[in-house]
Amino acid sequence: MSDLARQVLAGDRRALARAITLVESTRPDHRAEATELLDEVLPHTGGSVRVGISGTPGAGKSTFIEALGLYLVDRGHRVAVLAVDPSSGRSGGSILGDKTRMGELTRRDAAFVRPSPTGRTLGGVARRTREAMLLCEAAGFDVVLVETVGVGQSEAAVADMVDVFVLVLAPGAGDELQGIKRGVIELADIVVVNKADGELAAVAKAVAADYASALRLVRPRTPEWEPRVLLVSALEGRGVDDLWRAVEEFQASMGESGALERRRAEQAREWMWAEVSESLLESLRGDEQVAALAEGLEREVAAGTVSPTAAAQEMLRAFRGTTG
Repeated sequence: MSDLARQVLAGDRRALARAITLVESTRPDHRAEATELLDEVLPHTGGSVRVGISGTPGAGKSTFIEALGLYLVDRGHRVAVLAVDPSSGRSGGSILGDKTRMGELTRRDAAFVRPSPTGRTLGGVARRTREAMLLCEAAGFDVVLVETVGVGQSEAAVADMVDVFVLVLAPGAGDELQGIKRGVIELADIVVVNKADGELAAVAKAVAADYASALRLVRPRTPEWEPRVLLVSALEGRGVDDLWRAVEEFQASMGESGALERRRAEQAREWMWAEVSESLLESLRGDEQVAALAEGLEREVAAGTVSPTAAAQEMLRAFRGTTG
């Protein structure tokens, strides 16, 4: 076993950070090392509760995640937060501000907060988030929270890598039911109406009632669990215990029926095919013969003299010719 794998399994947080940096690298030699590392730690993964958290802008996701993380740490859990930050489409950089927004949680020895840029990945989930999640589990973190960017149909990406999907909403944002797409509601195992305090307390209760009614019209993701709506004030720490009890009930219900094991098995298969698709696209873009064709074809497509379909087929034929 490599030194880095041993250090990760020993719970070394600096080693964990280095390991995640390695799996996020796009260099071919780093990818080979990362694959070996993941194979080494894989037998020590799978022991965490995997929670995906999404929500509307301004819903207070970071405050909510910090409140939940502190609650769990205080009760003996080790918590890893994989906070995916928006990336610039131009430079690829991101603010990576979650360590600032979750300052108190970051300082706890039993917590690990890792901001990651989205890159060009659909849905605001970094491509290597799944691998980072496995590394956190190998390092002994028994709860992994994955925060995603915004709300939309593409949030299916995070729902397909976690056990339980939590949607965080804020009251007082106008017509809440119209502001959320049906596809996201269908993914939610638990809906949290945050900021249920002060002047917004009454509004939060009304919003929660609206969503409770709406969820009755949506087919649950699994027959073992009826989605529920909870009121939380992350600022005051109220309702966080109710949320975690709901997560534990979800895990128990899904675990007893075997649905959790089936969900994770299906997620692993989907992960494999997603990796096949993304790796093939990387190979295609990196092929010299395809690259030689691409610039000219892009000009022709932009000028309208060649259809995008015909150009794509020509590049694929060139790629198949070079790969045999």
